[in-house]
Amino acid sequence: MNESALKPAGANFVVAPNPVPTLPVEGTSDVFPVNRIFCIGRNYAAHAVEMGHDPDKEPPFFFFKHGGAVISDGTFPYPTETSDVHHEVEMIVALGKGGTDIAVEDALDHVFGYGVGLDMTRRDLQADAKKLGRPWEVAKSFEASAPCGPLVPASRIGHPDQGAVVLKVNGETRQQGDLNQMLWKVPEMISILSRFFALQPGDIIMSGTPSGVGAVSRGDMIAASVQGVGEIKINVV
Repeated sequence: MNESALKPAGANFVVAPNPVPTLPVEGTSDVFPVNRIFCIGRNYAAHAVEMGHDPDKEPPFFFFKHGGAVISDGTFPYPTETSDVHHEVEMIVALGKGGTDIAVEDALDHVFGYGVGLDMTRRDLQADAKKLGRPWEVAKSFEASAPCGPLVPASRIGHPDQGAVVLKVNGETRQQGDLNQMLWKVPEMISILSRFFALQPGDIIMSGTPSGVGAVSRGDMIAASVQGVGEIKINVV
């Protein structure tokens, strides 16, 4: 970490700064520094329906996970204060350039690469929050809630807009969809977010999940893949 970029000259940190969370870049020794994680909700029609919503009547909405929620060591530690943790497989979009008011037609120029990630969710706590009209952070933005695989540069694979999105638990297929089923496409997500936030290099977008979300337990093995991007295996511990 470059401390000079974080504190004024002559100042000292009163506590040690946390390390920058990173994701590996496939086939290299390089790593991608993770800043913020933006997640789009209900971006696949079938998933919106299974969660009790009408996708035809809703504009896109987003929520956050903190950057430190990313893990890439192949494990997912079952979190505290819940008995109903669900898997949600997603294609992740890693931004190499930031900006505001980005036009849809320019949005893909801001993408560094893509990967496979999981938006792990304390579903029971999310259900409670929905009933009470409260934010979702305790359900979505807990430690290790974003297991992710290596990033693959767009310069190598282009910009995937179709391909199977699959998740299996202990060999049983739970989720199966296709990138072409996304209601809001990657360029649209980037453009919309850039109207509300100054996007930055290192930001990640989790692009939504197909239907079939469900609970996991300690000892489960999760295998998730996005065709043309990659696959990951996660052990629930």
